[in-house]
Amino acid sequence: MVSITQPRTSATQGALWPWWVLLFCAVALYFFGLGSPYAPTNGDEMVYIHIARLTAASGHWLPLVSDLENMRNTKPPLLFWQAIASGDWSAQGSLFSLRWPSVAYTLLTTAALGSIALRISGQWRTALLAAVIFLAFFSTYRYSRVYLTSAPETFWLALPMWYLLWQQTAPTPSAQPTAAFASPPGPWSAAAYLLTGLVMGVGLLYKSFALIAPAAATLGCALWLSQGSPRFKPLVRTAAGVGLSVVVALGVFALWFVLDPDPRAVWQEFVIGENAGKLQTGGYWQAALNGDYPVWQQALAYPENAGLLLPVALGLCWYALRCAWLGHWRAWVGQPQGTLLIWLLVWLLVFSIPSQRSARYVIAAMPAFAILLAMYWERLARGWFFAVLLVGAIALTLLARIGWVMHAMGIGTDLEVSITLMCATLGLAACLGGMLYARWTRNSALAATLALYACFSAMTAPLASTQAGYSAAVVARMQKLRIAVPNGFNGQYERFAFLLPGSTLVPYDIQGRNTASLRPDLPAAERLDYLLERFDAVVWIDAQTAQTPLTCLPHCELIAQRWHVKSRHRAGEVSLSNVWQPQEWLFGKELLIISKP
Repeated sequence: MVSITQPRTSATQGALWPWWVLLFCAVALYFFGLGSPYAPTNGDEMVYIHIARLTAASGHWLPLVSDLENMRNTKPPLLFWQAIASGDWSAQGSLFSLRWPSVAYTLLTTAALGSIALRISGQWRTALLAAVIFLAFFSTYRYSRVYLTSAPETFWLALPMWYLLWQQTAPTPSAQPTAAFASPPGPWSAAAYLLTGLVMGVGLLYKSFALIAPAAATLGCALWLSQGSPRFKPLVRTAAGVGLSVVVALGVFALWFVLDPDPRAVWQEFVIGENAGKLQTGGYWQAALNGDYPVWQQALAYPENAGLLLPVALGLCWYALRCAWLGHWRAWVGQPQGTLLIWLLVWLLVFSIPSQRSARYVIAAMPAFAILLAMYWERLARGWFFAVLLVGAIALTLLARIGWVMHAMGIGTDLEVSITLMCATLGLAACLGGMLYARWTRNSALAATLALYACFSAMTAPLASTQAGYSAAVVARMQKLRIAVPNGFNGQYERFAFLLPGSTLVPYDIQGRNTASLRPDLPAAERLDYLLERFDAVVWIDAQTAQTPLTCLPHCELIAQRWHVKSRHRAGEVSLSNVWQPQEWLFGKELLIISKP
């Protein structure tokens, strides 16, 4: 059996232009619908947009400002400073202006991993494949594209690893591009460790000082093992150098405490509340095995982050375990593949220790997973890819159906539904072609995944268009009014700041949590009357799609209405009997109602 350190390559790589086209489509996809409120995102994105907006309005970079209880110093300031610098805080803000820096970081990471894949394999096809795979991961599309993102820390914390891999893949003058690499890189200089600490510190200022643990451990292990067989002297030298990087990185992070006028609040809210709380030890082992964040689930973090490509990711994990069982791990030491595996394993191990675990915590190691997956793409059994095509075909069919029903309900133009159906058709064609022709199966899985993202963005485009919002006349009428707006999750009411700028927004919880003063216990009709008595206007959610008379008439007036997409459903609301009828469970009405004397 061929070693895992020698990926199988075909004698004829074929034309590269289809791969460049696929990569171009993937990059364009990251900008398609970037400003949409329906873009896949973290549920807390609006919380951090709220903090960024109020901090920008304060006229000061620090301290951070928030109206949300226990939601202020929950992330380091660099995330908010980026939003202050890039955001459009004019009368009508823009989600696109807040999100595009995340895409820029993601594309820089994509270029870096593509360059390393090219140096390892010596093949442009593998490099392009690695780039497309990384962009096709759902974790990349969801968490490295919008505002609350993993893109910045992924970029900054990966830079030292890219430098090490660049050293490892420097060919000797007599070596073939895909055969041998240079001798192991020598010890890093103090300047290299100092620069490493600086770039790591920037990454920490985006997310958390806790990331220094996996980042430093990964670099230390990779540097030590890259020097050949493990020895004590290189271990001491590497530990000292990485220790210097850690001190510098934490020093950069500590600037937050120096610059913030209220460092005690930073300590209490961020260090103690946001980070130490995830290291609780009470009942640790029971929670680790049977709790909400079990260790066995964390072991599947990388396949989970792959999204639709989960079966293929599982195939790579199985292949690597099989090769390790056969003893090929000895050949990994000092090789780029070994460095990539160390990157993955150390991040997974470190984030299996806290009492709270999540697949999101290892997103910073997904570039390494993308490179390895590209290198062994042809070795994985066809069945892994076939499973992707089956699931993708079902998902594309359902999205096409939703788009068709939306058009029948009067949501969107003929052109918009045509784009949705075209994306679905292209994706289904890729699925069918991959199922029928074995040599198309692997690459069809990528095309189907990207088509699925495009279909979703196209399907939601009518809901995010200018015509779907409130008119300029309505916005002008709502200026300086106190408006009660629904809030289904932490900070979700912030989205109305983009729809009704210039108004004073007061959230009421539509699910009856944390807002007892606004009487969530009242029946719907009585609660609407209650809110209209206390506010100038109310944004009210009507679960029905049909037009029904307002219960508050004649003491109220309907100013405008928009379509509302239900994000959470009651048990049994969606079933096999009605899944083909999304109008019964997916849509409702959002009514803007003003009280009348």
